[in-house]
Amino acid sequence: MEMRGKTQEYRDGMIALTPEGQKSVVDSPLYNEDLRPVPIKERTWTAYNIAALWIGMSVCIPTYMLASGLIAAGMNWWQALLTIILGNVIVLIPMILNAHAGTKYGIPYPVFARLSFGTKGAHVPAILRAIVAAGWFGIQTWIGGAGVQALVSAMIPGWSNFTLGPVVSFLAFWALNVYIGYKGPEAIKFMESWGSPILIVMGLALLIWAYLAAGGLGPIVSQPDKFETTADFMKVFLPSLTGMIAFWATLALNIPDFSRFAVNQRAQMLGQALGLPTTMGFYAFIGVIVTSATVVVYGEAIWDPVVLMTKFPPLVVLIGTVGIVLATITTNIAANVVAPAIGISNLFPKKITFGMGTIITGLIGIAMCPWYLLANYGNYIFGWLGTYGGFLGPLAGIYICDYWIIRRQRIDLDDLYREEGKYAYGGSGVNWKAIIALVVGVLFALIGKIVPALGWLYANAWMVGALVGGVVYYFLMRNDSTILTEEYFRSITDGL
Repeated sequence: MEMRGKTQEYRDGMIALTPEGQKSVVDSPLYNEDLRPVPIKERTWTAYNIAALWIGMSVCIPTYMLASGLIAAGMNWWQALLTIILGNVIVLIPMILNAHAGTKYGIPYPVFARLSFGTKGAHVPAILRAIVAAGWFGIQTWIGGAGVQALVSAMIPGWSNFTLGPVVSFLAFWALNVYIGYKGPEAIKFMESWGSPILIVMGLALLIWAYLAAGGLGPIVSQPDKFETTADFMKVFLPSLTGMIAFWATLALNIPDFSRFAVNQRAQMLGQALGLPTTMGFYAFIGVIVTSATVVVYGEAIWDPVVLMTKFPPLVVLIGTVGIVLATITTNIAANVVAPAIGISNLFPKKITFGMGTIITGLIGIAMCPWYLLANYGNYIFGWLGTYGGFLGPLAGIYICDYWIIRRQRIDLDDLYREEGKYAYGGSGVNWKAIIALVVGVLFALIGKIVPALGWLYANAWMVGALVGGVVYYFLMRNDSTILTEEYFRSITDGL
């Protein structure tokens, strides 16, 4: 491997481009301001900022609906809560591992994907991730729009008779989300930091209502599950666990989009460990308790909080809607706008900005028909979450294997922005070994969806895909010419 000058600098565990390295790629078609490596002085997000990001994203209606959906599927309160917490502990592992590259090198997800898939091949995982995020964007805006519709109907009684009311509410909420997302990462950081404490307080208020309405926790926690045998439980538990993992499998891939702003590795690891499983567990507990309370109070499990809210007095509807809108915005923009906007920008870095990518994301979100995905918990948990988990699991396995095992965290940073660099994989721009690993991983993960005898593979789609994708990638890439030696890495890195 040909030696050259020092194009990247090492400082306190983090690497950035030197002025010479920056100058060498700034005019590249693969470079723009949204995709550039973040300079070390601009990496300012502390553990609190990252934890607040996760609180803001986790405290949302889909989290509530995860828990309540499991209750509706037949679980009791502790089975539902255990399933959700276990899924989030599992997904925290790839989350922290993939975040490491973003923090160390300051790169966003589409650029990180170039490492394993190639400068052009990275479009495949980036767009896969973008499509899923756009679908989530549609789901979240549909939920938020329903909340706005309930609020306006409570304030203006005649509004509920307006045929186009739900459509107007949805589009208004959609436009608000697109506008805030258009403003960029710093606006997101500000919103998450201030919105998260408010969301926790509102969650506690909902928990208190459930306690009082059901006459204490006794009637709630005594609700039995609906399974006659352990085998019946496992038929629901395994695909549900995959759904819980898949819920944040999206962020497990594009977490570098946020971790690139972290002040150090400790901040990203501590922030995520404190923010993700704890908040998901807490808000899922609220969903479990409140949905269980609806069984006691109303005689049926009401898993949609917007439907539940319509049973309350107008003042409660007003307060509840504010909570739904705030929770939806904080999650939607951070989780479902950043990744696709950057991914779409990566298609044509010199022509499409982050803002333009945000608008395109919003339009795709409408096209994904979120009203169908939320029609029932089966479409939501087993259909939507389970299926895309089969596509994203192999990507997580490939990234972890590539960065931690194959390359041992050594990256030639400026070559990620060169059309003829080593990550162009011989000039084609595509690493076909990664594509093969992805296809094989997806095949193993999803074949059980169409072959009943292999249904257990689909029931564990994310984990099966991650394992198979990672193993296949390892055997194909273990002697690849793009792997940097320690000597070469030191030769291009100032400060080592």
